[in-house]
Amino acid sequence: MTQKNTIIKEIISWVIVLTAAFIVGTCINKYVLIKAEIPSGSMENTMQVGDRVVGFRLAYLFSEPKRGDIVMFDYPDDESKLYVKRIIGLPGEELEIRDGKIYINGSTTPLEEDYLKETPIDTYGTFRIPEGCYFMLGDNRNNSWDSRKWDRKYVQKSKIRCKVWFRYKPGFKWLK
Repeated sequence: MTQKNTIIKEIISWVIVLTAAFIVGTCINKYVLIKAEIPSGSMENTMQVGDRVVGFRLAYLFSEPKRGDIVMFDYPDDESKLYVKRIIGLPGEELEIRDGKIYINGSTTPLEEDYLKETPIDTYGTFRIPEGCYFMLGDNRNNSWDSRKWDRKYVQKSKIRCKVWFRYKPGFKWLK
């Protein structure tokens, strides 16, 4: 084998490796993970403006979204925008927001929310969450544009893009 043939084979092998890496990376980015930068303070103190997070697109392939999950979804009033909020209300539930506290299905005990930035203060009334939909709130309740204020109050399961797993900038932190 000549040196020229060896060089050509080496170049071809590198092209194959780089092409495969590009294809795998593109597939992971399109079908497995989502990266996003947090644009507002609506999820403080869990996430700060400018934090960069990664979400897992396949999180709900074999399970249902749960109360407390942080998710990325298409904003119901303008689906060209991607929002990040916490799931508070589940399909079929009746949720009441009274004096800043969340009551589920007529419970007299408010939902425990140790992730809130500060004590919420407002009353928003009762919401009946349709089947297949979720009620989303930011952790910074007194400064969050969320289900309480949207024209279309609920997020369909099909519009949830991923469950947010972790923050990678500034510094790594698992999110829950």
